[in-house]
Amino acid sequence: MKKDNDPLFSKHEHALEKAYEVCPECGSELAVKNSKAGAFLGCVSYPICSYTRPIVEQEKFEQQLLPGTQCPECGHELAVKQGRYGLFIGCTNFPECHHIEHEDNQVVADVTCPTCKKGHLSEKQSRYGKTFYSCDNYPKCKFVVNHKPAAGCCEKCGFELLLKRNMAAGEKLQCASKKCSHFQSES
Repeated sequence: MKKDNDPLFSKHEHALEKAYEVCPECGSELAVKNSKAGAFLGCVSYPICSYTRPIVEQEKFEQQLLPGTQCPECGHELAVKQGRYGLFIGCTNFPECHHIEHEDNQVVADVTCPTCKKGHLSEKQSRYGKTFYSCDNYPKCKFVVNHKPAAGCCEKCGFELLLKRNMAAGEKLQCASKKCSHFQSES
C-alpha cells in the first residue's frame, strides 16, 4: 500500500534515483565503487569512460590569510589551508616554499629514548587522533610506543624504559621491550 505523503517512501524513491544515475560523459549507468580512499561513483563502462565523482560532496574551504604572520623561510604571509589530513598552517608562496607550521609536541618529563639515548620521548597525535610517544630525533631514531612512558629499568631484562598501563587492578608499570613485556612487581 503506497501512501503519497509518506516521507519514508519519498526518501526511498530519492535513494533509488541516486542509485541509477547516468554518466554525464557517455550516458552509461553510474555505480558505487570502492578504493583505498573510500567509496565513489564511477561509470560502469570504465576502461572506455573514466568518469568518477565523490559520493558525498565536501565543503570547499577557502584559504584564510593570517595577517601579521611571516614565513620563517621566505618571509611571505602564512595562511590556514586544507590538506588531505585536515587543516594546517602553511606558506602562501607554496610551490616555491614548502614551510608548514607544526604543533609543539609535549616532551614527556625527563624520559630519554632507550634506543638512541640522545632524544627525548614526546607525545604526538596520529592522523586518526590516537596518542603515541616517539623520539624527537625522528628521522634518525624511529622508536615509538603507544602507552605513556615512565623513567626506570625493567627488573627482569634491564631495558631502560617502562610503560604506565591502566589495568583492572590499577596502574602498573610494564617493560617497554616487545621481547620482554614484563610487569613490574609492587614495591
